[in-house]
Amino acid sequence: MYENMFDVNGRVVIITGGAGLIGSRYALVLSEAGSHSIVADINEQAAVEIASSVGGAKAMGIGVDITKPASVKNLVSRVIGEFGRIDGLVNNAALDPKFDTVYTGEHLSSFENLPLDVWNNSLAVNLTGMFLCTQAVVPYMLEKGKGAIVNISSTYGMCGPDQRLYEKDDPKSSPTYKPVHYTVTKSAVFGFTKYLATYYGQKGIRANTLTLGGVFNNHDAEFVRRYSQRTPMGRMADRDEYCGALLFLLSDASSYMTGANLVVDGGWTAW
Repeated sequence: MYENMFDVNGRVVIITGGAGLIGSRYALVLSEAGSHSIVADINEQAAVEIASSVGGAKAMGIGVDITKPASVKNLVSRVIGEFGRIDGLVNNAALDPKFDTVYTGEHLSSFENLPLDVWNNSLAVNLTGMFLCTQAVVPYMLEKGKGAIVNISSTYGMCGPDQRLYEKDDPKSSPTYKPVHYTVTKSAVFGFTKYLATYYGQKGIRANTLTLGGVFNNHDAEFVRRYSQRTPMGRMADRDEYCGALLFLLSDASSYMTGANLVVDGGWTAW
C-alpha cells in the first residue's frame, strides 16, 4: 500500500520554466520517477535539450511564451496530441531579478524609481502566465476528474526581502535592491492557489503552493555568507533539495492536501 503512495509512473506533467536552474531538476526527478516530463520554456532550444537529457522518449521539450494565450494553447494542444492527457502542472516559470537581467539596471532601481514597464512585465510573467497556463490545462483534468497543480512561490512572498543581503562592501558601489514586484507577485501566488483549491476541491483537482528558499547558483562569497547567517540551517539550498517536495505534491501521497503552502526554506521563515 504505502510503497505506491509516491508513484507517478505514466503521468503527464507540464513544467513551465522547465529549462531553468530548478525547473530542469523537476523535469529530471519526474522522469526518473516514470512521468512524462513536459519541459516548457521560452527558450525552446534549451527546453528540447533538457527534455532529451532527462528522459528521452518520456520527456518532451516545447517552446512557450506563457504571457501569450495562443502560445499557451499551442503548448497544451501539443501535449494532448502526443499523450492524450495532462495529470499535473507545475507553474514554475517566473522572472527573478537574481537571474533574469531583462531590464538593465533593475537591481539599481530603488522602489521610488522602479520603471512601470518592469513592474508590468513581472506581473505578466509571474501571475498572468500562471493564470493562462492553469486555465488552459484544467479542462483536461476535469475530463479525468483528477489533477494536481503546484504553484511555485518564494520566502519573499511570505516576508519582505532582507535588503541587507544585497548591500555592497565597497562604499563607492551603487546600492542594489531586491525589487518590489518580486515580493508582490510571489505573495499573490498564495491567493491564486487558495482560489483554485476551493473552486475545484470537489472536482478532483488539487492545488498547492511550494515555497522555496534561496538556491545556490554561483553567488559571490559575501552574499552566501550573509544569506547563511540569516538561515537557521546556516546555508543556501542545493538545487535538488526541492525535488522531493514536488514529487510529494504531485503524487497521491498528498491526496488530502489542497490549498496549502509547503515551505522548504532551511528555516528562513521560522525566525
